[in-house]
Amino acid sequence: MASNAIDRTRRMLSLVTYLRDRPGARVEEVARAFGVGEETLISDLRLLPMCGISYRGGDLLDIDTDGEQIWWHNAEAVSGAAREPLRLAADEATALLVAARAVAALPGLREGDREALLTATAKLEAAAGETARASSRLTVTFESEGEVFADVDRALAERRRLRLRYYSPGRDAVSEREVDPIRMVVVGHTYLEAWCRRSEARRTFRLDRVAGLDVLDARAEPPALEPRDLSAGLVQPAPDDPEVVVEVGPGGRWVAEYYQPETTEELPDGGLRITLRTADPAGLRRLALRLGRDGRIISPSELAESAVTAAREALAAYE
Repeated sequence: MASNAIDRTRRMLSLVTYLRDRPGARVEEVARAFGVGEETLISDLRLLPMCGISYRGGDLLDIDTDGEQIWWHNAEAVSGAAREPLRLAADEATALLVAARAVAALPGLREGDREALLTATAKLEAAAGETARASSRLTVTFESEGEVFADVDRALAERRRLRLRYYSPGRDAVSEREVDPIRMVVVGHTYLEAWCRRSEARRTFRLDRVAGLDVLDARAEPPALEPRDLSAGLVQPAPDDPEVVVEVGPGGRWVAEYYQPETTEELPDGGLRITLRTADPAGLRRLALRLGRDGRIISPSELAESAVTAAREALAAYE
């Protein structure tokens, strides 16, 4: 899937920097640092030797592993030493300059990072000449996730607590809570994994659902937790889990983003027919009750009937 390919590309780019500074790194430690399983990491390591600055001899990454440790035999291949200067086409330079100016304007960006970015931008403008003048007529405005990302990144770097106002589509409500950030992960969308001090448990928050955020002076002190392997998604069903089919209206499309559906089918009203597997079918009954008019269980029939019965009992309690 496209989102998995994007996630993997981001992870592998980060791996290059991580492994260059850690010769002989242990597989289990690297997998833990990136929040993936060891099998996923080994798969990435098998692909990295096909990457490099060019396909000329010595320019491909010479990385291998014995299953326990990882060795990079030509880390100098990407050091930039004795290399020909990088040449950018006009469209590449324009895209880079526009993006750099937009990121530098983000609120919450660390000042050291902002200064370094502005310095690099100035050098690129001087080298780009007329292209730089053309790019100055273009602007990019980030959605709210960009501002939230910068503040969360700063909180992680400075180990500070966050106060979130977070929209939960399942409850159609905004709640406020204080959290100790653990890490940011990308699984299709960008998420903050944090220790929620209200529920006293690890929680995951999608950045584009953060309605408001404050970086607090209090120091973040999350408990020591084993990182979750999120390489297969936030919700990871087993192949032998029961299959459930649900239909949701336009207001319930978020269900396909949260769960790991096997298939999704567009419906004429803008909703979705979703087929998924779950170890907790009763949890989907609760989901159907939360969705109300925006969702219903199609099969298995006994689960659909139990959801209808639960809805009737809830209505009777109000009466």
